[in-house]
Amino acid sequence: MRHRAVSAVLAAAALLLTAGCSSDDGAAAGGDGSASPSDTTARSSAPERSGEETPPAKGSVKVLRTVATGLKSPWGLAPLPGGDLLVSSRDEATITRIDGRTGRKTELGEVQGVSPSGEGGLLGIALSPGYASDRMIYAYFTSASDNRVVRLIHDEKKPAGEQLGAPDTVFRGIPKGGVHNGGRIAFGPDKMLYVGTGESGDTGLSQDKKSLGGKILRLTPDGEPAPGNPFPDSAVYSYGHRNVQGLAWDGKQRLFASEFGQNTWDELNAIEPGDNYGWPEAEGESGDGEFHDPVEQWRPEDASPSGIAYAEGSVWMAGLRGERLWRIPLKGTETSADPQSFLKGEYGRLRTVVAAGDDKLWLVTSNTDGRVEPRDGDDRILELRVS
Repeated sequence: MRHRAVSAVLAAAALLLTAGCSSDDGAAAGGDGSASPSDTTARSSAPERSGEETPPAKGSVKVLRTVATGLKSPWGLAPLPGGDLLVSSRDEATITRIDGRTGRKTELGEVQGVSPSGEGGLLGIALSPGYASDRMIYAYFTSASDNRVVRLIHDEKKPAGEQLGAPDTVFRGIPKGGVHNGGRIAFGPDKMLYVGTGESGDTGLSQDKKSLGGKILRLTPDGEPAPGNPFPDSAVYSYGHRNVQGLAWDGKQRLFASEFGQNTWDELNAIEPGDNYGWPEAEGESGDGEFHDPVEQWRPEDASPSGIAYAEGSVWMAGLRGERLWRIPLKGTETSADPQSFLKGEYGRLRTVVAAGDDKLWLVTSNTDGRVEPRDGDDRILELRVS
């Protein structure tokens, strides 16, 4: 349901609580616990859009199976051709192959140069659009000096633990911090590389278009500013973000991104090139024409979103502190019905969700990231059927 944003005065006061924010969340105070999407202001009606299909108002989630268990601080997930999966470990800086049928784990190797600390480490991974021939894996990680994007050759012929080549740095200089390192990367329908970054706890970076912090970046596969970017000679695609950890495209190639709020509203945004998404001047809806309002917003205790995926006419959003999977049905770039939550508390913190084709999703838990006491034998990957 849509809501009115908090006032600028409240947003400014909330900045004082940054060290205790929802961020990659779990432990800190966030929201007053008094409201949820179902008991606040009524939804404004979405404009009619010709040619847009609308999914059913109510959906469903069925857990088909547990694909793998025993994962340590899993973060990024990349499906391989043929049905296997690659998963990154934030704290161990390794990439592991998961057999999609048996769940057997084979470590490809450690990514050199990663310096795990706080919310930083080896984060998002993505396959090159030409992976079938170039065998390139892209990775976003925290080094000793910055956050950066690298690519590595995956050589399956080498022994386990030795299958990753030396990292080739594609893009560097993204601000790092103990919190708000962003980290999601994905190749878009245009075969350009999109990168979600955080403001590393320095809120002023988000509105600074010369900074790489608090942005969505758009790069060529070689790490250059992509042709058609909104600002000349700049990798910046959109700005005014706090901590972007989810990127996904719908069937019409429109980009959506999830974003951690501070203490009031987490967001799902429809991304337009060059637009300003408000942080730190606005958290959630502002009604200010200078800022692009979110598609939907949640109290941090109900969401603290990380990965998102698009399937069956809806965006599916993994919640960390909220410990649930959100379904956000869409008509164009507006919600067509109230969001629904599923799996609340059943698997703990949820980190990453990836489309698996048709009505299937892969879902990764995040109970070994230091925010909570590990449960149920570490972390796991689930296969879901959704509608």
